[in-house]
Amino acid sequence: MKRLSFDLVLGCLFAGGMALAVLSSGWTFPDNGEAMDLTARLRAPFADWAHPLGTDPIGRDVLARVVAGGWVSLTVGVLSVLGASVFGVFMGLIAGYFGGVWDVVVMRWADVQLALPFILVAITFTAILGADQYFLIMFMIIAQWVQYARVVRASVLSLREREFVQAARAMGLIDLAIIWRHILPNAFGPVLVLMTLNIANNILLESSLTFLGLGIDPITPSWGGMLADGRTYLQTAWWVSVFPGVAIMMTVLGLNLLGDWLRDRLDPRGG
Repeated sequence: MKRLSFDLVLGCLFAGGMALAVLSSGWTFPDNGEAMDLTARLRAPFADWAHPLGTDPIGRDVLARVVAGGWVSLTVGVLSVLGASVFGVFMGLIAGYFGGVWDVVVMRWADVQLALPFILVAITFTAILGADQYFLIMFMIIAQWVQYARVVRASVLSLREREFVQAARAMGLIDLAIIWRHILPNAFGPVLVLMTLNIANNILLESSLTFLGLGIDPITPSWGGMLADGRTYLQTAWWVSVFPGVAIMMTVLGLNLLGDWLRDRLDPRGG
């Protein structure tokens, strides 16, 4: 229990603190980190109260840009996971509960998609649609629904033969009611854990793709974009890249700790 409480407290502290800072960015930094001051360019951190984390090469406040950039990263992470989980759970329920042709079609579709090289698809997707936040979310949904479908299908294959499901059928409940009332609630635990871990993974993914020029438009503040902007200044102005990197690390670590805590709490074999 001590370890679980430690995971929960640290996870809420890191991920919750970062989410709170990002959600309040509209009040704390109305300029969205875009205000420039060329007289204060590359100012070191902790040297000026007006710029506690320093400034970038064109005089923009690093703290403001880290907080504003978190809005993009968290939006991409949360919306992509919600979309992928809804579609994946739906397909997994169909494949697992009805079986037969439905199962074959959904699983072969999943196998083909898993065989595609992710980076090549990302490059093609960006070349066709351009660098945009919502196109990136759409791409992640298409790329990641398979994980949820496979997890839900595995759970449903076991649950559909359980006694309470057989009893529901004997009472005359239609398939939709059985799935909604009995199958889905019992299959949702692993999905919830996977969602928590995938939000962290998608934040890293968005930052990586943006760093490579395949993600968010460079004009929009984002953690990956800040890392890319500061890579040429690592020896002279390390703070331009280090602080967005720290923000990514804290957010991902907090979400992973929450995912571990949820997994242990939802595992009936856990201590």
